[in-house]
Amino acid sequence: MAVIEQSPPAVAQRPSPTGPKKGWRKYWHLYAAISPFYLIFLGFGLFPVGFSLYLSFHRWDGLGSMEWAGLSQYQYLLSDSDFWNSIGNTIIIWALATLPMIFLAMITAVMLNSAVRFKNLYRFAYFLPNVTSVVAIAIVFGSIFSTNFGMVNAILNAVGIDQIAWLNTPWGIKVTIAALMTWQWTGYNAIIFLAGLQTVPSELYEAARMDGAGPVQTFFKITLPLLRPTLLFVLVVSTVTGLQSFSEPQVLLQTSSNDSTFAGGPGHSGQTMVLYFFQQTFDNNDFGYGAAVAWGIFLVVVLFSIINWRLVQRRGD
Repeated sequence: MAVIEQSPPAVAQRPSPTGPKKGWRKYWHLYAAISPFYLIFLGFGLFPVGFSLYLSFHRWDGLGSMEWAGLSQYQYLLSDSDFWNSIGNTIIIWALATLPMIFLAMITAVMLNSAVRFKNLYRFAYFLPNVTSVVAIAIVFGSIFSTNFGMVNAILNAVGIDQIAWLNTPWGIKVTIAALMTWQWTGYNAIIFLAGLQTVPSELYEAARMDGAGPVQTFFKITLPLLRPTLLFVLVVSTVTGLQSFSEPQVLLQTSSNDSTFAGGPGHSGQTMVLYFFQQTFDNNDFGYGAAVAWGIFLVVVLFSIINWRLVQRRGD
């Protein structure tokens, strides 16, 4: 009778206490390779954000010692009529620029998607304004909307309409800034919409044509619903960039008088939230209140981004 020998049960080995350390040491060169990004982000991203929040609770002119102010900066911010005026200006300019821009960008994308010849040339031409210097664009638009020698007033005079002081009236200033921003961002968003259009299956359009659907029905029943994620992205990005407009009004409305270059033109009609932040921080040397204004801008941008996201989501449900 054969005797079956049984092997002794395996003894569970305990993990070496130096195992994790060896793992870190083994991959130290990989951590060293990615460390510059985190160090730069810590020094120029995370630390300034944290310091600005800390600074918003102090009074500081940038040179002397800081003085604790508590919530008084934010309390004054809520009652600051100039800050609320800058919010109103920013929202009006954003609305005047974003709504026409999205409409024109979508129409342009549809045309580019259906074009057969010179597609790449058209895409380059429409994207060119976005890579052009904002300062150069603002100078050109300042000449185009000039009261006495501008091309827009020349066209109005040619059709019998009195000239408009675009850069000296409240609504003229807002329309000029909005026109500049629309011209600058239409091509960029058209390329984004074009990328979304190219993901729509062509079989859906063929089926719609076979069912007798026209171009308008096809656009509203097929194209627009399937472009909802792209539209949401464009709307949120346009909200973030539009509510932080700075260079456009600053260059368009700069004056040679003793007024601040951040004043936003006559009657502060073009003073956006970011321009007001720069005025308080660098003209008035009130870095503490400027930090509070910056956090107020952040909350306004987040609020409008959430509202736009919810509106687009509801329309798609």
